[in-house]
Amino acid sequence: MGRIEDLADSYERNIKAPWQKNLAGAQKAIFVVYAKEDERKLNARIGDFEVRTKGAGHGWRQLDLAPLFPAWMSAEEYRESYFECPEDLQLKLDTEFFDYVVAAVRAELTAEDVDENTVVAIYGTSSLYGFLRVSEVLDKSVGDIRGRMVLFFPGTFQQDNYSLLGARDGWNYLATPITLHQGE
Repeated sequence: MGRIEDLADSYERNIKAPWQKNLAGAQKAIFVVYAKEDERKLNARIGDFEVRTKGAGHGWRQLDLAPLFPAWMSAEEYRESYFECPEDLQLKLDTEFFDYVVAAVRAELTAEDVDENTVVAIYGTSSLYGFLRVSEVLDKSVGDIRGRMVLFFPGTFQQDNYSLLGARDGWNYLATPITLHQGE
């Protein structure tokens, strides 16, 4: 079997287990951690995770973060000037783009059809690299998790520390990690 299939098997075992009630938002987060080289493969197989989630009796919603930056940038009135002088964009990234991404995540987590039995899957996380810190987006969003939020995370997980794409200093986060070597 391939790495994505093995990861989906680990995910399925976790998502089938009875869900504990009355957890804090961060405790309802699940990080599916995989090698950054597998990003495209995982995105192409996101439907496998949906099938396994529904097979476990849970609802499913998904949000691809990859289109958010192009959509936000195309709506910017002064976008051409940012291409000429990209350093001028940093303040807008830290404020307006950050708020835009948080609003998109929160909108999925609080959608009308999302309840305490729903998984909200968020993927395309690598597209935020260089623009925002995933940890800060999550800090603003986890209070809205009703069922479970599954974050597909291309990077590493070691000693309770997550590192996006293995490139930045990681951060400690109270999520359930699902890794390729789980249970070994």
